[in-house]
Amino acid sequence: MIQRQEYLNQLISGREKQIIKVVTGVRRCGKSTLFTLYIDYLKSTGVSEEQIVSINLEDVEHEELLNYKALYDYVKERLCKDKNTYVFIDEVQNCKSFEKAVNSLFIKPNVDVYITGSNAYMLSGELATLLSGRYVTIDMLPLSFKEYCESTSSAGKTIRENFNDYLRFGSFPYVAIIERSDKVVIPYLDGIYSTILLKDVAKREGITDVSLLENIIKFVAASVGSPISTKKISDTINSSGRKISVNTVEHYLRALTDSYIFYKVERYDIKGKQHLKTLGKYYLVDSGIRNLLLSTSSSDLGHMIENVVYLELLRRGSKVNIGKLYEKEVDFVASDMNGRTYYQVAATVLDESTLNRELEPLEKIADNYPKILLTLDDIGPGRNFAGIRHLNLLDWLQKGEP
Repeated sequence: MIQRQEYLNQLISGREKQIIKVVTGVRRCGKSTLFTLYIDYLKSTGVSEEQIVSINLEDVEHEELLNYKALYDYVKERLCKDKNTYVFIDEVQNCKSFEKAVNSLFIKPNVDVYITGSNAYMLSGELATLLSGRYVTIDMLPLSFKEYCESTSSAGKTIRENFNDYLRFGSFPYVAIIERSDKVVIPYLDGIYSTILLKDVAKREGITDVSLLENIIKFVAASVGSPISTKKISDTINSSGRKISVNTVEHYLRALTDSYIFYKVERYDIKGKQHLKTLGKYYLVDSGIRNLLLSTSSSDLGHMIENVVYLELLRRGSKVNIGKLYEKEVDFVASDMNGRTYYQVAATVLDESTLNRELEPLEKIADNYPKILLTLDDIGPGRNFAGIRHLNLLDWLQKGEP
């Protein structure tokens, strides 16, 4: 198993605190494995087997626990007296009214509750109401490039070869350890995509026209890194002979972001210091899924690496926006408790006109927050343009630094 140390540390820091730990993220991003790693950690600290109750509600073995009362009774019977019991419930949203069981277990003494879910229902205002605000979320993504390079399948390959694999086959943990070939990876990714499409989106949202939903998915996937509006999507689909309203497009897009297959990023007016609701961008949770859906080419490399940078900024705990400055755009404005950092992302800036185009928006920003240009160019330790740091993307991904 690939060690997901940053996520593991978050679970460790919440151990035995009076709060429900909720791990969310797209299917197959490693939530169940994270529980396994954490259980191993608990055992290494002296926790006994009888103190651990672990249930996966996608396993047919636990089918009878899809009723909240049965789930509660099952766990209650296994609680230890006078010492902590650690309760792990995987894919808890499969149990109707699960919150009744979870809340009842939570209020019992010496019970430490951990749950996972593959739908943003787990993050919604509904959840805050259902769990009475007594929870903390750990938002999990597929592998970072650094984690990907730590897998056994990466051994013996150059960092650029591994990055090419990362872009082509994606970052789901299982992909990192199996044979990296189309014949092996494509069926696996297709299974993940189909499950998300049918189970997490269509079934949950009551969408019957799955082919229309797929049209929207492919349109948005092809538009990664480009400003997009629901009206544009609606007009494009209507022009092809299918009929769909702007409201329906909005409903479908919300369902897709709820299932963590897409992330919506709003624009931020840097000068006016306000968020803008129009012409946001969407990024996809995994480049392998994008390649499964589309016939991509090397000319799309800029948008693909932009997608990688966006997800990496999320992993590092930033709130991310698209920057707008007059008529110029800054790819990302990443904010955290320490302030903000501005990023431009490009495949290459060896051409002087391209370099000037990428630097110009950053040069116009009047404040003194860090400004970084990320490219695939081999530039050694990096360059500096009047305070703007030019870094190699692969080094930046590997080092985990701002």
